[in-house]
Amino acid sequence: MTDKKVVGIIPARYASSRFPGKPLAKLGGKMVIEHVVGQASIILDDVYVATDDERIFDAVVSFGGKAVMTSTRHKSGTDRIREALERINAPFDIVVNIQGDEPFIQPEQIKTVIGCFDDSQTQIATLGKRFGSMEEVENPNSPKIVLDNNNYALYFSRSVIPFVRGAEREGWAAHFPYLKHIGLYAYRADVLREITELPLSSLEQAESLEQLRWLQNGYKIKVGLTDVETVGIDTPADLAKAESLLSSR
Repeated sequence: MTDKKVVGIIPARYASSRFPGKPLAKLGGKMVIEHVVGQASIILDDVYVATDDERIFDAVVSFGGKAVMTSTRHKSGTDRIREALERINAPFDIVVNIQGDEPFIQPEQIKTVIGCFDDSQTQIATLGKRFGSMEEVENPNSPKIVLDNNNYALYFSRSVIPFVRGAEREGWAAHFPYLKHIGLYAYRADVLREITELPLSSLEQAESLEQLRWLQNGYKIKVGLTDVETVGIDTPADLAKAESLLSSR
């Protein structure tokens, strides 16, 4: 991996319009947040949950995890992670932002995103995965990434980009390797502090994609490639699917 000091921080809110209390929901007899901490801890020595709710804080401490209380005013997980980093107050070089609703996050995915920092030009890193079908590409809830020749992100979009000229739209995926954005991020610690000071950008507001703020301000985002699909839990129905997946494993 890297010789740099790495910390994993998992932002976790109790309030969720589609699934209140999601981090504390039970999956296979353990809380969702406990699964996430467990998966991240396989590869990272330092893993913290950053929360604005005492119920989540107490739950994490109860299963032996580390938690940090943060403000209720944060508009994004990135802002919450920055505050948590300041509160932890330790000399970490790289901060990994791990989604608190992905109990099946794979250690190999975290390793891949950290490996992006072997390139000294990398300021921020994330993951991409090849789409399996044109139907998936068309889904605006699955952002697409366009890369340069060194695997740096040129752009992220909810639209289908690029446009494949001279081919029928349903067959575009056979002509171009469309890449799905997987929302695992890592940042150099000093860059994390910088990007949380940036104002909203016009591209971010248009697409509702926070990473466009960073690109629009000139930051370089390296994209590691994975072939592992993530399983996020946004609703109680997703939890039921995750339960079935866990049973099948």
